[in-house]
Amino acid sequence: MFNLRGTAQDMVSEITQQLYSDTPSETIYHYTSFSGLLGIVASGSLWASDIRYMNDSAELNHMVTLIREEVNERITLGHPNPKLLNQFEDWIARRVTNGHMLFAGSFRANGNLLSQWRGYSELGKGVSIGFDPKQILACARKQSFMVGKCIYDRKRQRALIHQIVDFVEDLAALSCGAHGCRDDLVFAEVFEQVESDLLRIAAVLKHPSFQEEEEWRIVSPVITDFKDPSVHYREGTSMLVPFFEFSLVAPSEEKLQIQHIFLGPTPNINLSMNSLSMYLAKEGVAPKRGIGYCQIPYRQR
Repeated sequence: MFNLRGTAQDMVSEITQQLYSDTPSETIYHYTSFSGLLGIVASGSLWASDIRYMNDSAELNHMVTLIREEVNERITLGHPNPKLLNQFEDWIARRVTNGHMLFAGSFRANGNLLSQWRGYSELGKGVSIGFDPKQILACARKQSFMVGKCIYDRKRQRALIHQIVDFVEDLAALSCGAHGCRDDLVFAEVFEQVESDLLRIAAVLKHPSFQEEEEWRIVSPVITDFKDPSVHYREGTSMLVPFFEFSLVAPSEEKLQIQHIFLGPTPNINLSMNSLSMYLAKEGVAPKRGIGYCQIPYRQR
């Protein structure tokens, strides 16, 4: 017998697979502080934060905004089941802020962006670390992460959300059976069938104003148990931040490999370049394309 329920779920999963089908071909950069660099080199890993706690965590709510717009549009046009749509909007808003855990790490196609230096080089203490994309992809596969290119085009985002809401409606209709939906029916179990895919889709939908970043993200499997031993915690600006240690050492390598490093704006260029070079040499890390200065004037804030 043809499984219509499975088909609707499979269609949402297909959207996820398509969104994560692009792969980077050029060096991708991770911006971080000196403290972050020391940690990456010492451990050979990157701390992928729970996406709700990242610096741009508001981006995760971008999907909620898009779904709210889609729901309002459908209800305005006279949708036959507004209760379903309102439940879906309320449910996704709660699950984004207090649902399953999803960990992500950020990379940029451009390793020398002024906007990123402003965010990561406070008091002149920032670097962007360039990695071979094949290395990141191999590490991601080994750890069951996905690698996705963020989507900034609002028209494409709206089209994706339109498809998703269509599939959710199909699943809900199937759960109602031949006699239709009762007025008091709660659809949470229907929504939960696509929760993992929705979170991974939300992870790569970003506001168009951030388009210059050309961000790539490594995105973990959805973790449903916060007691999972792979979940760790670090001190954040105003709270504890859950994170996952993503190994940057490729399966074919014995140690961390770095393609290139940019040193961010600093008032002490020569001294900072010298100490950075000495540190990397001491740790046996030799960027294949060396270390470069960003050439952006330092501004004391």
